[in-house]
Amino acid sequence: MSPIATPPAGWEADAARAVARGEKLDRFIPGVLLDSPISRLGYWYGSTVGWVWGSIWSTGRVTKQQGLWVFRGMPSWTYGRGGTCVGGCFLTGDGAITPRLLQHEAVHKRQWQRYGFLMPVLYLLAGRNPLRNRFEIAAGLEDGNYVPRTTAARPTR
Repeated sequence: MSPIATPPAGWEADAARAVARGEKLDRFIPGVLLDSPISRLGYWYGSTVGWVWGSIWSTGRVTKQQGLWVFRGMPSWTYGRGGTCVGGCFLTGDGAITPRLLQHEAVHKRQWQRYGFLMPVLYLLAGRNPLRNRFEIAAGLEDGNYVPRTTAARPTR
């Protein structure tokens, strides 16, 4: 994924509001569903789906990096944007995988562990715009290569 060359003015404030909205939404989720055996089950289910999908479509070497199973060489239609984290699996094509990108994806893995089965639904509700998606913001927009590293402000991480 190439960074947005010039993010729109005010994107930092929009990002902060998106994170705040997400925190409000989390208050309505029963505690038994967050960081619990139930969410862990959802994480393992997601990881199984990621493993199966990655095993079918990956043409590259499968490695374990920063706690993630990385499936490379996948056709671009099999994952979103520059790559997709499903449970503990990072599904991607042939682009560069940097330590910062892996750090970004490791945050998504932790999100899967926290939210489990809710993760795909909450992610969809957060929207496709990474500058307003609380999960992408929390994982680090710069590390995910959504905004250039030269930005002065960095919203909540």
